[in-house]
Amino acid sequence: MPLIAIVCFIVFVPWDIVKPWLSPLPDTVQEQVDDAIGYGMDGIVVYVDQKGKEPVLYSAGWKNREQKIPADPHSLFKIASISKLYIAAAVAKLVANNSLSLDKTLADYLPQMALRIENSANITLRMLVQHRSGITNYTDHPDYPWTNPYKDLKQTYELVFDMPADFEPGEKYSYSNTNYLLIGEILDNTLGYSHHQYIEDEILEPLGLTHTFSLFSEVDPEDVMSGYFVGYEDDIKFNDFIQPGGSMVATAADVGIFLRALIDGTLLTAQEQEIYSSIYVYEHTGLLPGYQSIAKYHKDMDAIVIQFVNTSGAYSWTISEIIYNRIVKILKLQTVD
Repeated sequence: MPLIAIVCFIVFVPWDIVKPWLSPLPDTVQEQVDDAIGYGMDGIVVYVDQKGKEPVLYSAGWKNREQKIPADPHSLFKIASISKLYIAAAVAKLVANNSLSLDKTLADYLPQMALRIENSANITLRMLVQHRSGITNYTDHPDYPWTNPYKDLKQTYELVFDMPADFEPGEKYSYSNTNYLLIGEILDNTLGYSHHQYIEDEILEPLGLTHTFSLFSEVDPEDVMSGYFVGYEDDIKFNDFIQPGGSMVATAADVGIFLRALIDGTLLTAQEQEIYSSIYVYEHTGLLPGYQSIAKYHKDMDAIVIQFVNTSGAYSWTISEIIYNRIVKILKLQTVD
């Protein structure tokens, strides 16, 4: 590496990021989880389900920083956009039983609402699921109230109604939370009742997931891990995000069990699995103020690894990813041994 590149790396890369990246790799996952607190994380929970072994939970830091309550690996956590995996699975099921068609358009499913969304007659349900609609992301709007989230979905829609499309439908991929806001509406209209209830009946109950909920309002707040934003002292747990595709609350173990079932055919029939595989991914991350989550399957060691961190802001997302990747590396080394 040229000298100038080394100098620039040392001068411009924040030490907060360099430190966890360059630190010696611990021998165990628990040691790495413990080390995470030294890198600015308030609390962390990790779930590992490796085929042929009993699932293991790890935790460190605080569940509640003010009250000095240690992190509890069984705590509920706001899983943010990991919620989209559950909605995509619901879509696959409803397409399989012919309640929905992936090729019908936004104008077909939500005609009145579609009048205020550009290209609605050409945006299919498939494009919504795959983030290929071109509809602008409501969370990118400068007026989105992160510190006092909307309590009415109609207010969220107003942020994107009559806005120009980011691109022509199907032209490219661009992640937009608005897609899943609209899918939630389509599901509700198609079912004639809340898609939250459908997910509970058709996904959560069959898998015995009694610690997964569609909304923060459904749970005792004391059971939920507190959330913190760098530079802000107060617990922001009570900021309630109700939008479909970002509203769910669950334990790490429940998310791990769901992800394993989604992948191995326990949850979906062969037809549903084929549909799901054609429309969405089998891993996801989640980010809300105070909450970061990663849920992935690692095929080379047949392992589900879930990580929850209750700190966001500054460099915490990058640090969280570094910690996650180091945990995966430790597991791979242990698998080889």
